Amino acid sequence: MASHSDNTKDTADTMLAQKLALYADILRDCSAAGLHYADNIYDQDRYKRIQDVAIELLALATTKPLEELEPLRATLFTRTAPLPSGDGAVIDTAGRILLIRRSDNALWAMPGGALEVGETSAQGVVREVLEETGVACNAIALVGVHDSRFCGTVFFQQLYHFTFLCHPLPNIQPIIPPSHAHEVLEMHWFPEHALPDDIDPGHIRRIPEAYRVWHGDPEAYFDRVDEKSSTL
Repeated sequence: MASHSDNTKDTADTMLAQKLALYADILRDCSAAGLHYADNIYDQDRYKRIQDVAIELLALATTKPLEELEPLRATLFTRTAPLPSGDGAVIDTAGRILLIRRSDNALWAMPGGALEVGETSAQGVVREVLEETGVACNAIALVGVHDSRFCGTVFFQQLYHFTFLCHPLPNIQPIIPPSHAHEVLEMHWFPEHALPDDIDPGHIRRIPEAYRVWHGDPEAYFDRVDEKSSTL
């Protein structure tokens, strides 16, 4: 059994890793913007060095080797803004919510993922739900937009989570297996007061928000300026 000191050290290590990942993400954003606008080779070299430092910090935060992260230089590290993602709170007429057990961490979560160019946030959520569960749905209300830094999400880059309340479409059978079945270990409909204990940290707060909207509160959540005193 782990001792109290071991648990304290694990918590401190996790907090340090998240802080390093945040610093890496800030430098990634600075370098991407700088490389986009720099008009001389000297500034370009400086921003490339900042990018190098960002990747090195990310390696420390994730304990992954640099060569494994190097391919991100041409993809993730060229983006100049937080990544948008979308999740569908699919709740049926009986008040049950559709959750998936993710294959990457074996925790329960709302179906969702990265939004793509050429689609609205609601369209992206409907697509993600269909891909991961085979369930066709409509997005009927915006639950909120959550900053990943403040809602429990464990990820090495800042995300904006768009959460939509969705209704499953009646008389349409789910697609089995769904196209992205490899991302899901299992799926289940849970009553509001019988949710599983092992929910992904980034979804623990947002699922009750979805039920708040489902119960009739139309106000969408967002992180208010006065609630967040610092970005670091």
